[in-house]
Amino acid sequence: MQIDILVYDGNDELDVVGPFEVFRLAGELVKVRSRLVTLRPQNRVKGSHGLKFKPDAYLLDEGQGAKKLAKRKNWPDVIVVPGGGWNNPGANQGARLQVKLGDIPTFLTIARRSVDTLASVCTGAMLLAEAGVIGKRAATTHASAMADLAATGADVRRERVVDEGDLITSGGVTSGIDLALWLLEREFGRRIADDVAGVLEYQRWRPSGTQP
Repeated sequence: MQIDILVYDGNDELDVVGPFEVFRLAGELVKVRSRLVTLRPQNRVKGSHGLKFKPDAYLLDEGQGAKKLAKRKNWPDVIVVPGGGWNNPGANQGARLQVKLGDIPTFLTIARRSVDTLASVCTGAMLLAEAGVIGKRAATTHASAMADLAATGADVRRERVVDEGDLITSGGVTSGIDLALWLLEREFGRRIADDVAGVLEYQRWRPSGTQP
């Protein structure tokens, strides 16, 4: 399973690093590969708290519009979209700015046709909503952005992880770890997810309605 975590300047660091660490550990047990990707070439991504990291790959060449992706064939199985900076409307980086710029939502609108699962951490859900991926379906996000998500028409749930099949959303910051562990359980079985959680010394939270 190939998982791309779509990063951008101003994303919350833990939204990215939490799931990445889960998938990295899982790769020692099952066939899971994860990487950090940007939409266009970028040497460094700077998180909302100042952490800088180097992405592994980019998805679009300079000057190439997102709509040209319609004929792309090498799609990942999962794309995870982090949040960050939503509650700072005047910021020159972060999820709210990416909604205004429109490139990432346009990409996600196209990606949903070919990618098995689109997932979000925290206010990354607002980018999926802008892309039309959520619509009226059940979803969650950071507590501070739930009213904004509801305003898009989504059926907002106050849960850490909401699974709608090809759409998985999670709440604020640390819930990205729960999302990643749940995705592992869904695809590879509970034992794998529990084993990874054990290595992390992390007490899991699983979506409501799942078997004990």
